[in-house]
Amino acid sequence: MTHSIEKSVRSLAVAARNGRGCLRATLMAKAGYEIMQVRVRHGKNKQSQAFARFHRVVCDQPFDEGGSDTGMTPPELMLAALGCCAMHYASEYLKARHLAPAELELRVNAEKGGHPARLTGIAIEVDAPGLGIRAREGLLKAVEACLLHRTLKDPPKVRIAMATRVLEGPPAKERVQVAS
Repeated sequence: MTHSIEKSVRSLAVAARNGRGCLRATLMAKAGYEIMQVRVRHGKNKQSQAFARFHRVVCDQPFDEGGSDTGMTPPELMLAALGCCAMHYASEYLKARHLAPAELELRVNAEKGGHPARLTGIAIEVDAPGLGIRAREGLLKAVEACLLHRTLKDPPKVRIAMATRVLEGPPAKERVQVAS
């Protein structure tokens, strides 16, 4: 996207930020952006539930960290999303060349460390038995073209903000008077 278009999109987005979300989405869509949204709610104990379109995913913590281990941890889910995205691109590449993706397997590994703690390295290992050198090279390029891989290589700005305004005055429990 050219610099002037990016500047216009940012200006429109800033103007729409204080308005209704659908206005901002309309402005972004007109500029060639697709808006994606996932809602996340707290579940039982250490669970979180993520909702997108008609789907639900449960994240949890392992037993040894006080969770119920009913789902992947958030970092595991992030790696799974990256792997599934890469698998989509890889299988589409193979299908377009009439090659069978049945034996294809990807393994996504991450190193956790640093201060503050974060994923410090991610690796995708592609296992595609029976492919020739040319197909293997093309397959790796297809995996590198994955949307999430490109996003991690050139990270977006992440904005964190409160969705609701702070109420003035004492907390809600103190404002409620009980009739006797």
